[in-house]
Amino acid sequence: MILNDTHCHFFSDRFFQALGHEKYCQLAEVGADRIASELGWDPPGTPEALADRWVAELDHHRVSRAALIASAPGDEESVARAVAKHPRRFVGFFMLNAAEPDAPARAARALGELGLRCVCLFPAMHRYRLDDERVVRVFEIAAAHRAAIFAHCGYLSVGARVKLGIPSLFDLRLGDPLALAATSVHFPSVPVIVPHFGAGFFREALMAAEICPSIHLDTSSSNSWVKYVPGLTLADVFRRALAVVGPDRLIFGTDSSFFPRGWHRVICGAQRTALDELGVEAGVSEKIFGGNFERIFP
Repeated sequence: MILNDTHCHFFSDRFFQALGHEKYCQLAEVGADRIASELGWDPPGTPEALADRWVAELDHHRVSRAALIASAPGDEESVARAVAKHPRRFVGFFMLNAAEPDAPARAARALGELGLRCVCLFPAMHRYRLDDERVVRVFEIAAAHRAAIFAHCGYLSVGARVKLGIPSLFDLRLGDPLALAATSVHFPSVPVIVPHFGAGFFREALMAAEICPSIHLDTSSSNSWVKYVPGLTLADVFRRALAVVGPDRLIFGTDSSFFPRGWHRVICGAQRTALDELGVEAGVSEKIFGGNFERIFP
């Protein structure tokens, strides 16, 4: 069975430098190696070196292809360099602050000149609604470039920020899947990915996906948000998602990010176990773990 991962973060030098700027704002510049050391993580090196490390990691776990997410606004070029080094292995995603005045220009350049294929929106982090006109403009640009949209809804926590003691002033009310559906329904050609089954807004994510056929749910992370719903298990989540959304719009991911941990195989194992508990057919698993990724990002 082909195994593709739709959710891996590419923590480049710029990502660590952005964290350093927030933590030590009185300093002009804080090196990536210093912040990586404080986190207990390996420094990334150049984008090409980090891309090579990711390829070796994917080979070790027999993962065919992966989406790499530029995880700091303005870091599009790092992932573009990684994709250019290994175009058959990586699909380039990038974080975009849709509220910034230069967001349309950045999106157009990333999806055009740089060859990236998915815009990642974090409305709770950057404080805008998913039915905002600025988000509509991003969808228009994605449609023009035959690209996808990744929209983080529900609960949001960034582990690196927590570990470094950087406050996260996120407004979780803004990560509403129903607001996302109000926008995405007007762009049926744009595949939309909602990570972590909606990250606590599971009911709303299912409702949004049912009224908007372009919405897909990614299965990534530990899905610890289930603690907010007494008695809910990962197997229950898959059962309900399959019943409402169906196997063609569930797409596997791990939320892997830093080294030395590397690719998060425990996440993959937990999801396989949950689907085994449900007794799903092999064809269903093949779509979730590989086929749907190939269809969206051929």
